[in-house]
Amino acid sequence: MTQEQSTLFRILFVEDDPNLSIILKDYLEMIGYKVDHASDGMEGLQSYYQNKYDLLILDVMMPKKDGFTLAREIREKDAKTPIIFLTAKNLKEDRIKGFLTGCDDYITKPFNTEELSLRIKAILKRCETHRLALYQDYDIFSIGSFTFNASTMRLSGIDGERRLTKKETALLKLLCENVNTLLTRETALEIVWGENDYFIGRSMDVFITKLRKYLRPDPNIRIANVHGIGFRLEVTEPVTRPEESMA
Repeated sequence: MTQEQSTLFRILFVEDDPNLSIILKDYLEMIGYKVDHASDGMEGLQSYYQNKYDLLILDVMMPKKDGFTLAREIREKDAKTPIIFLTAKNLKEDRIKGFLTGCDDYITKPFNTEELSLRIKAILKRCETHRLALYQDYDIFSIGSFTFNASTMRLSGIDGERRLTKKETALLKLLCENVNTLLTRETALEIVWGENDYFIGRSMDVFITKLRKYLRPDPNIRIANVHGIGFRLEVTEPVTRPEESMA
């Protein structure tokens, strides 16, 4: 992973030691990561809910909410985002507790910053490989008379083939994954745009209008608006993936 590639990743670093926080945040930003810092567990949880992160680095001993508790609360809603614990404790029981809480790695203070960098790269590379494998397996959908390839960002139908934008692709893929069920505005904004904001919400409505126009040639498809709550992709014949239709 090059420094240019690492700028794609955003890290939440939760640590109450001000000196270590400054040093480690500066170091991670120097090697190319985007880093948000929180000084205690409560602040860390708030940052987690407000933003989308690729990796969480949590100190164990913190005021207001310790790292184990913070990780446990995050894992109740999120089983995927990797977690690295930083701790001054080197007891076997604490390491076991950390992994049982759902962490991906456990580093004891004091530690070498280069070692931490290598561990971060290994975890992110593993997660990225897994993510790409999932996209390769689940990126083609049959929607009525349309075929939608999220990987190539192309929508093909009776009126020809259209190349979608990244946002159009991400939004349509999310609708396909939730076909005939409610997709809340909040969920769509968090996943596609990374934040829930009124003005971004207005922008999303524009994208929904465009997708409706693209799908209009097939009368069996419509994107219904659930007023004030979200959207529902309604398809008379359920959305399938090509391998499902051949089974």
